[in-house]
Amino acid sequence: MLTVAFPAAAFDTNCYVLAPARGEECVVVDPGIGIEETLRAVLTEHRLRPAAVLLTHGHLDHVYSVTPVCGADTAAYIHADDRYRLVDLLGQSNPGLVAMLEQQFGTRATWTEPSNVVEIGDRTHLELAGLGFDVLHAPGHTEGSVMFAVDAVPDGIGDQVDVDRTLLSGDVLFAGSIGRTDLPGGDPAAMNRSLRDVVLPLPDTTLVLPGHYGASTMERERATNPHLQGLGA
Repeated sequence: MLTVAFPAAAFDTNCYVLAPARGEECVVVDPGIGIEETLRAVLTEHRLRPAAVLLTHGHLDHVYSVTPVCGADTAAYIHADDRYRLVDLLGQSNPGLVAMLEQQFGTRATWTEPSNVVEIGDRTHLELAGLGFDVLHAPGHTEGSVMFAVDAVPDGIGDQVDVDRTLLSGDVLFAGSIGRTDLPGGDPAAMNRSLRDVVLPLPDTTLVLPGHYGASTMERERATNPHLQGLGA
């Protein structure tokens, strides 16, 4: 699986581009702030055509560029419980945060709702761009936080670590940490349930591609992530 990851211009949010191979359709995951130019370069270099945009949740740093990336035709997929965030993204965001971003980039923040939004639910299976994605609803960071599981791994990664599947974990699971639960829509109890019931059962051979920071594996996180300790299998 062709996999390209690059950080957004703010908050180091990871944007991912996945495709079966060069010259094929692709899926864009979490197009955050200021990613458009880099995304265009990636698409041109690998001759890719976006077939869909997947959103792990509706926070500004993960979805800000979704509308220009989708254009008029490409669908954006988001869990039904976070769908409301796309209606008025800036109104749902912290005003101080928006002001900080406007000062950083020297331009007024604007938002237009995507024209084609598809609501997804737990265990929804998506066949997009020649790849199969299973939706794992894992609330706690937001009400509609999800992870996307793919039965494929990035090209060449299997020669480096023992993995046979990939998890796009959004802000549910990071390398050595988890997503915050103190923002609007966050719920510590729901996060603990998601970690216990959704994350911990994942096979050790799962490659974890998180919404921030570097990649990991479920084997490593199960053994070392303090937030997974004591939850039970």
